[in-house]
Amino acid sequence: MYLITIEGGDGSGKGLATQMIAEILEQEFTFAGVDITAEPRRDAELGLLAVQAVQTGEAGPIREAVYFAADRMDHSHTWIRPRLSKGHVVVSERNVHSSLVYQGIVGDLGIEEVAGMNAAAMIPDLCVWVDCDPEAALRRIEHGTLRLSTLGKQEYFETDEFQIKIRAGYHALLGGDIPMPSPFNQGRVVGPVINDGKKSDLRKKLQGEIRRFLHDRPVPLNVSTEEVDLHLLGRAMASQRGQTTLDVVESRPARSNLDWLDSRKPWEVVRDSTQMYIDAIQGTEAPSRLDAPSDPLSHPVLAIVGTLSLLPGVEISELRSWLGPVRMVTDRHTRRMVKIFHEQSGWVRIHRPLVGSDASRSELRPDWQAFGRIGIALWPLKESLSKWRKSNPNSSWKHALKGIIGPRPAPERVEQLDACLSRLSLLGSGCSNTPSPSTRQELLEWWHNGAT
Repeated sequence: MYLITIEGGDGSGKGLATQMIAEILEQEFTFAGVDITAEPRRDAELGLLAVQAVQTGEAGPIREAVYFAADRMDHSHTWIRPRLSKGHVVVSERNVHSSLVYQGIVGDLGIEEVAGMNAAAMIPDLCVWVDCDPEAALRRIEHGTLRLSTLGKQEYFETDEFQIKIRAGYHALLGGDIPMPSPFNQGRVVGPVINDGKKSDLRKKLQGEIRRFLHDRPVPLNVSTEEVDLHLLGRAMASQRGQTTLDVVESRPARSNLDWLDSRKPWEVVRDSTQMYIDAIQGTEAPSRLDAPSDPLSHPVLAIVGTLSLLPGVEISELRSWLGPVRMVTDRHTRRMVKIFHEQSGWVRIHRPLVGSDASRSELRPDWQAFGRIGIALWPLKESLSKWRKSNPNSSWKHALKGIIGPRPAPERVEQLDACLSRLSLLGSGCSNTPSPSTRQELLEWWHNGAT
């Protein structure tokens, strides 16, 4: 979903930072996968042309830039984007900013010229700039730890003179003295992250930057969140294909992948479920729970309840892996919310399937499946539905969907409604005898009347 690149002069510690960032992403976040790569590629013909070009410097900045751009274009569309679309995060040691500095600034080709060559490549969502003392960097180069080829040949830029220019180029471009050229000015740059101490110090700095970036929930630049989430929802539904009744503790009423509305109307399900949540969390007899969202349509509530509605009993680690990057909730908050649902609202049951087992499994009670799946289906509209409820506290939920659509929906709203239709095509209408709505008018009729 995100392309995170690590940049900096030779010997700054980019390789170490790349590994650390990948470990942080795997340990703390819920991407479908964490993939590490580097540019130029040593296992691709186009990448090898770029490697050979920098071994002597005889190619000149124009040919170098062309080779790097060609490798990057192929890398972007055949390797990086397919992974981003499946909910992975790609961590790349070097990317387009290296070309902007090495050929655009140091090679005097001009950053606008180099940016134009690379304009159709993936745009880094986050560029982490790593820097260190120039003398320490040169010592690493001299000790042979940075050879680009298996032959161990020294690249022409691995000299004191070039390293000074390269470091100055990074400071000028990533430090903001030179405006970042379009389209790469859309991404975020953080740094310099100074690598001048212990590995643990560097890891802590990188951890802070990654947390800040992902906790802001930035819109990905290269794929849509809907494309990613639909892929993961499709995987979840495929894993349950053929199971009409899910494996849950209670046998009555049964959970179903087909008749999950249980003959109820969606607006009635939302009305009853949101009120029960509010009574459980905010009721005068309920203990104060400052760690629970007051809004039943908030991201954490719908993410956890909605995801559990697709699955049989799961451990917390499994639940978080199924949340994916779009419905992501932190590990700590996921555990808190599941506990709250178990203790106060009664939506979730926590149990140990085997005697002596340490791993507790959480499962959504059957009578809450409909609310969870409606939450997944209308996920693109959750903020709008919440705002409508706050603005119309005395109105019936029956009018909510029509109220936020209006007589002439804006293009953004049309896109959200179409996304809801795509989600329902995966989830089904909630009634095995009724097809999923395929138009916005049918969506309104489904909301009002359910699937009959």
